[in-house]
Amino acid sequence: MGAVNLKGMSTAAPSRALPTVPSVTPPAARGRRALDWRIRFGVLALIWGFSFLLIKVGTEGFAPFQVTFGRLLFGTAVLAVAMVVKRERLPRGVRTWAHLAVAAFLLNALPFSLFAYSELTIPSTLAGICNATTPLWGMVLSLVALSEDRPTRVRAAGLGIGFVGVLTVLGAWQGFSGLDVTGTAMALLASFSYAVGWIYVRRTLTGTGASHLSLAGSQVGLGTLQLALVTPLFTSLPSSVELVPLLAVIALGALGTGYAMLLQYGVVAEVGPTTAAMVTYFIPVIATAAGVALLGEQLSWNTPVGAAIVLAGAALTQTRGPARRTADPST
Repeated sequence: MGAVNLKGMSTAAPSRALPTVPSVTPPAARGRRALDWRIRFGVLALIWGFSFLLIKVGTEGFAPFQVTFGRLLFGTAVLAVAMVVKRERLPRGVRTWAHLAVAAFLLNALPFSLFAYSELTIPSTLAGICNATTPLWGMVLSLVALSEDRPTRVRAAGLGIGFVGVLTVLGAWQGFSGLDVTGTAMALLASFSYAVGWIYVRRTLTGTGASHLSLAGSQVGLGTLQLALVTPLFTSLPSSVELVPLLAVIALGALGTGYAMLLQYGVVAEVGPTTAAMVTYFIPVIATAAGVALLGEQLSWNTPVGAAIVLAGAALTQTRGPARRTADPST
């Protein structure tokens, strides 16, 4: 839930700021570390894949804004504890905090709320697949907003393939019959918001001097404040609190937002953002499996086929030409 879709991490700062592995590390130690990051990578994919199921369950007992507020609140708590343990300082400067407030809106408050509202009317499987379109939106926007990104034939083909996949998932040849247009549009808009947010972060928060953890914790904290202001205006306290939806919201925040961001931070620091970004391609697969197996959601043939096409197109859009490969060896 975010490199094109390293959701939740608030910075796209160059990986040269991250710890590197000394060249004298013994081979056995390198092997243990490699196994360790793969395990954490798998856990991260599972957590984010199950997030769409948790959103669906959470909305059965709470209003969408309440689900989002709870998610951000518990996520902030986990990140705040991590910052205290690691003795991280808060970012400095009014300008940095202003940019973080915008990033919190684009990467947390808005997309989290849109996904929660969308799952009132669409299956969690469809929401998870819509999330996979973020790299496609990201490429379109980067061609406009980032002058260093130049289109290649492969990337352009990936973009076209990806959107064919979207149309396949939505059943365009059937006139989108049986599809809730509003809910689907909200899920796609949430993915678009992620893409806008990442480009904004890349252009405004790179090189601030603050750590990824400090920026991420501050960003999610600001998102919590934003929802704290909005939620009372559009919702009222539930007459009763059911245990399962409550546990879903707690897990969504503590695991899906807080702990997952810590896992992602470690994976990026160890193997770099490019490898870490591959988690994007596992999320819709896990989300679909979870929705079908645990929620009994139904799939027609076009949903998994379209999802596979979307992922193939998204993967192609992330290829880089020779000029980009030599620009920064640390990435």
